[in-house]
Amino acid sequence: MEGDRLSTHAGRGTVLNSTMKSLVFWMALVIIGVIVWNFSTQFQTSHKPLSFSEFMGSVDAGQIESVTITGNEITGVNKANENFRTYAPPQYEGLANKLIERNVVVSAREPTASPWAALLYSWAPSLLMIGFWIFFMRQMQSGGNKALSFGKSKAKLSSSAQKKVTFKDVAGVDEAKDELQEIIDFLREPQKFQKLGGRIPKGVLLMGAPGTGKTLLARAVAGEANVPFFSISGSDFVEMFVGVGASRVRDLFEQGKKSAPCIVFIDEIDAVGRHRGAGLGGGHDEREQTLNQLLVEMDGFESNEGVILMAATNRPDVLDPALLRPGRFDRRIVVNRPDVKGREGILGVHTKKIPMSDEVDVAVLARGSSGFSGADLANLVNEAALNAARYNQKVVRMLDFEFAKDKVLMGAERRSMIISEDEKRVTAIHEAGHALLTVLLPQADPIHKVTIIPRGLALGLTQQLPIDEKHNYSREYLQDQLAILLGGRIAEEITIGSITTGAGNDLERVTDLARRMVCEWGMSDALGPLTFGKKEEQIFLGREISQHQDYSEDTALRIDQEVKKFITENYTRAQHLLLEHKQKLLDLADALLVRETLDAEQVRRIAAGLPLDEFVPAAGPTRMPPREPRVATKEKERLALVPPLSPRPVTQE
Repeated sequence: MEGDRLSTHAGRGTVLNSTMKSLVFWMALVIIGVIVWNFSTQFQTSHKPLSFSEFMGSVDAGQIESVTITGNEITGVNKANENFRTYAPPQYEGLANKLIERNVVVSAREPTASPWAALLYSWAPSLLMIGFWIFFMRQMQSGGNKALSFGKSKAKLSSSAQKKVTFKDVAGVDEAKDELQEIIDFLREPQKFQKLGGRIPKGVLLMGAPGTGKTLLARAVAGEANVPFFSISGSDFVEMFVGVGASRVRDLFEQGKKSAPCIVFIDEIDAVGRHRGAGLGGGHDEREQTLNQLLVEMDGFESNEGVILMAATNRPDVLDPALLRPGRFDRRIVVNRPDVKGREGILGVHTKKIPMSDEVDVAVLARGSSGFSGADLANLVNEAALNAARYNQKVVRMLDFEFAKDKVLMGAERRSMIISEDEKRVTAIHEAGHALLTVLLPQADPIHKVTIIPRGLALGLTQQLPIDEKHNYSREYLQDQLAILLGGRIAEEITIGSITTGAGNDLERVTDLARRMVCEWGMSDALGPLTFGKKEEQIFLGREISQHQDYSEDTALRIDQEVKKFITENYTRAQHLLLEHKQKLLDLADALLVRETLDAEQVRRIAAGLPLDEFVPAAGPTRMPPREPRVATKEKERLALVPPLSPRPVTQE
């Protein structure tokens, strides 16, 4: 990037010149001090030094013409017209009388310092203070992170020496890349657009969930465009001093004007662009002053031609409306979570430098990572590589990717956790209830894996794998989800005749889903296509804090009744299915007790009533290969001897 390179070289030249000037100044100051000191002591070096014994010998020989006594210092002239200097011992008495007896002219004066030395000593503090003040002021004027340079922008100019990121390194956001490519083309060839009356956009706002690649897109724009690229974080504007944020905004755009055409990127702009009037500091809030200055710089009386402002945020709903109007942020680019094709492209980018075995199918990994963002997929590939290195493998296998996916989704395995046999049996029954209903219910997503190995905060987990991407959910699909979530509690009730606290999270999710079906999606026949409860949100806090009850008490009672109706109907439906297939439920629980993890094919065989082979660990894509024994090996051996669960009588109310 020619402009970038020139700006970088100019910046380095400025820093070099400033450093050389400071060095020359201090060297000159030291040299002047040395010269003055030497000059002040020069008169002392013109006297020939004598010892006191030699001096007394010369006095006795009559070779001394005159002396001057200053304290214990004796200076004088001999008969040969030579200057000398000596020092008398302390408390030496009779020296003056002896000199007078030898016809030596004696004069005395009080001990005083050299006038030049006294002058230097008196002015030394002042000279030091002046030098320090000059140095301090030069540091203030040099900008950057120097002392008291509060109003200077902290924007960093990307250089060609840095690692370059281009659009080839970005996948899964093709629409966003197309819109950004048009802006890059405008910067490279503005005449193509201006001859038809078009003008360059002033601002581009990247919106999307965390981890979807907004900052990576901005870095790719910097790598693609042959123009200077300034990057700064939204939190770098506001500090403890009043007016610093507005001053930094002015300085940022001044730098941009000098380097125009250029791109200025502000990451996490919601730190300074939140809705005005919602803060806790009133109308003179420092954050609001910074926002006001930003609004003026983007579209005010003075135009900033050639300066394109790019910004990224994951909370566009809290931004001030004046910031989002056309003329400021002309384009809003939504960076969504990637779909199946996008996830496959992202995985291809991250696995490009990783040695993989031939069995690894990126398409299968993309299909099994529904809902993953770009950052999640990068973490998935990294965890797989770390797991392969942990076992000294030369390539990354599909098993490593499956292990990494389970770790990202469900947390790390807690095989060292001590669980009693009774608790493990209850966990196996609970997860078997979830898993069996995923096979029996028609609208449910297919099962992918069920395990009773503790992961994260859960003692067991049932994982479903959607066939395709879903953006709209039918009422039948949601009702099947309610039944599946209730299946664990029902399985405990019909097999062991008791219920436990293990279904706490399931019941919380069931209640929330049923209430949203009634209050948000209008799926209740009794209440009709209405929504209830307007959400209240504090813009400054950036999250929902309460729900406003905009309906009567009678309607609230009917809502509660409909929520309970949805839950109880699906509870009864799931209960009938599990009672009808109770033996399959028990077989599935027995298999979980021995194997600990079952894949989709094994669950479907048990649900179909097909016998499995002897209970040996099955080689499948969802199990890790046999490796060094872990802590829980003895526990597995004990569980293999546990007899299968036998049906118990259940009392129906």
